[in-house]
Amino acid sequence: MVEVLRNFVNIDEGQVHYRHIGELNGCTLPLVLIHASPTSSISLTQLMFELSKHNNIATLYAPDTLGNGDSCKPNVDKPDIEYYSNALKRQLIKLNINKVNIYGTHTGGSIAMDLAINNPKYVNNIIIDGIGMYDEDEKLDMLENYTPEVKPDLMGNQINWAWHFIRDQNFFFPWYKKNKNNQRLNGLQSADKLHDSTVEVLKSIETYHLAYRAAFKYPKREQLQKITQPLMLIYDENDPLNKYKDEAVKFSPNAENCLISSDSSINIKADKIAKWLNNHSE
Repeated sequence: MVEVLRNFVNIDEGQVHYRHIGELNGCTLPLVLIHASPTSSISLTQLMFELSKHNNIATLYAPDTLGNGDSCKPNVDKPDIEYYSNALKRQLIKLNINKVNIYGTHTGGSIAMDLAINNPKYVNNIIIDGIGMYDEDEKLDMLENYTPEVKPDLMGNQINWAWHFIRDQNFFFPWYKKNKNNQRLNGLQSADKLHDSTVEVLKSIETYHLAYRAAFKYPKREQLQKITQPLMLIYDENDPLNKYKDEAVKFSPNAENCLISSDSSINIKADKIAKWLNNHSE
């Protein structure tokens, strides 16, 4: 049985934690997966396992972005998406990887996009799973309310806050607008998944907000149009960002669009990704 393994790679900022399947050092064209905020690569383990069942995906690499999970924090106060994509490139170079396919979801989609734009010969294909095409008012609202800075205190309030932050994202989008118009109707994740996500947020409680804010500020409309590689846009009906799909299509007319129905399991998404990558293999 294939196992998702864990390791670290050293860059200037410190140690970057990653999960992987297959031998990375010097491998040819791995699939790099970049997770959504606010947790870590733990959120991608099930997808990684399903992807590994396909013969054309031998190696997978999924780091915790800086300031999330078990990775070191950024060495700048207000990192932008270009900073995160540069840090990712430095990790891959340290592992002697000279070309990649890349998948990113939510915040990870912005990082993947930036890596692809700035390294057109390094990124072969790009897959974006959920992208928030916020207008200016939404962006300002998110920046003000979505990611408050949180610090540990002697009463342990950060523990209670992190649990409700994760739990409420199951019920509302954005999580802090608790009204009928913003209600999500997909039900609640399992207790185990809620626990795992909360633990990951607590690990990085003082830095979890940095990648979020970078993604909110990233000019996705302008950047989508700069992608020159084959692009797959995934729209998952269970994803709150699915409501932006028409806007994303408008700014990426050459993308291949993939709709994942609300009753599909994770293996369906993996099958579609593997098939698309096979159709765009070198």
